[in-house]
Order: sequence, then C-alpha cells, then structure tokens
Amino acid sequence: MLSPSSLDDKIPDKLFFKIGEVAALTGVKTHVLRYWETEFVQFRLKKSTSNQRLYRRKDIDLVLLLKDLLYEQGFTLAGAKKKLGEGLAGVADPANEASSTKEPSNLLLEIREELRALRNSIQPSP
Repeated sequence: MLSPSSLDDKIPDKLFFKIGEVAALTGVKTHVLRYWETEFVQFRLKKSTSNQRLYRRKDIDLVLLLKDLLYEQGFTLAGAKKKLGEGLAGVADPANEASSTKEPSNLLLEIREELRALRNSIQPSP
C-alpha cells in the first residue's frame, strides 16, 4: 500500500485534481470514489463550473486511508466510519467551533459589522 508520504513524489504540484486523476494516482476506480463521497462525510469536495468533482491533497490522503482501511485491513464501511470518527473526534475545526458557540443573530450582526468595516476601508474618503 502506498502511503501519502510515498505518493508525494508522484502527485503533481497543483491545488485541485479531477476524479480521473485521483483514480489513477490511488488505484481506486471512479465509481468507488463517487460512492465513498456519499458514505463518508469527511469528503467535502468542491465542484468546478462544469460540475466536475475537484479533489485536494487532503482528499487524496483520505482516499488512501480509506483504501487501506477497507482493502488492506479488512474494515467494513461501518467500521471505517467509526475509525475515522475516532480519529477526527479530537480534532476541532476552529471555524465551526466559533460559530457554534454564538447565537445565530449575534453571528449575523458580527458579520454585518465586519462587512461594513471592510466596505469603509476600501471606499475612498471624501
């Protein structure tokens, strides 16, 4: 099994990869990648203007991890989901954490104030 570190030399230096490129790099068929995308919430793929899936390096790392869990270690889908959940349980997303602790109306007020400040900073003073 190729680990993400051993693949670093083979992965082109770019921000986004199409599903066919990810399939070629990881050895996982495109229909399997599309299925995993529906089963695992960790995939947060962007889509291009032509509605093509765009994978980032962290998505490729996730594909390799899933491939290892499912094909090499023999986990079931449920077991892999649980394993990924355990691994990510201690990792907090600061953006989600900050927004989840505030009331929605307070958050909107803060955003509005930030937008006003930004607008005022780019508008020329009379």
